[in-house]
Amino acid sequence: MRAEWTDAKRLVVKIGSSLLVDAATGTLRQAWLEALADDIAALRKEAKEIVVVSSGAIALGRNVLKLPKGALKLEDSQAAAAVGQIDLAHAYEDAFRARGLVAAQVLLTLGDTEERRRYLNARSTMTTLLKL
Repeated sequence: MRAEWTDAKRLVVKIGSSLLVDAATGTLRQAWLEALADDIAALRKEAKEIVVVSSGAIALGRNVLKLPKGALKLEDSQAAAAVGQIDLAHAYEDAFRARGLVAAQVLLTLGDTEERRRYLNARSTMTTLLKL
């Protein structure tokens, strides 16, 4: 483990679509997700707090809805995200639960970071989840 990580109490891991979704098939890279879950489980055993920030919903939903490759209209992109988010959440839940971990989904908008009351509510939710 990198020295910076050894001393850190909390790690934020950003997962991009290209890591999580096979570009050729549009399907979840299950083996990669399982390896990620193994790594996170190992970090949790070291009492690290882990926050996963994940892309991939649009890529997964695009495949389910059979949308073409390339740029999408806004409504198609939003539809793909809505469909793909379900598959994505289930995939994380299954991978984490198999290792005794609990997955949670927190969806935020720009307003949740700019408006004080909403920011405090989001922060409280995240803090509570990390403690449980």
